[in-house]
Amino acid sequence: MNNNIVKVKKLKENAVLPKRATDGSAGADLYACISEPVVLEPGKLVKIPTGIAIELADKGLAAFLFARSGLGVKHGITLSNSVGVVDSDYRGEICVGLCNVSDEPYTIQPDERVAQMVIMPVVCAEFVEAEELGETQRGAQGFGSSGKL
Repeated sequence: MNNNIVKVKKLKENAVLPKRATDGSAGADLYACISEPVVLEPGKLVKIPTGIAIELADKGLAAFLFARSGLGVKHGITLSNSVGVVDSDYRGEICVGLCNVSDEPYTIQPDERVAQMVIMPVVCAEFVEAEELGETQRGAQGFGSSGKL
């Protein structure tokens, strides 16, 4: 099976299929499937439907939702969960949780590009309990222990 094929089902007639803006785009834009504008107030959260569901080619893939850089940098609109994860066995509607970290309201328009979706491989790891872990130079030091540079 071709892992580059992602089946997309329109759940709503006005849904827009994901599209990559350029040949070099890593992500495909996801569009707001809303019938009227939604105002996202500062400090608030909103869930925006896309009107689509997807089927990935195999369980070694997942779809990751990222903020659109223009929305984030210019307007302070980002994903409420930082990165959305769409598992290979999920068949429901993809919705995008957005938050407004700016001090100005932002209006999301119907069919506006609200996030980008990147299909990436995942390792389906097996987790095994262990009494000891291997030693490293870093050890258990974290949260900035490697320096500010």
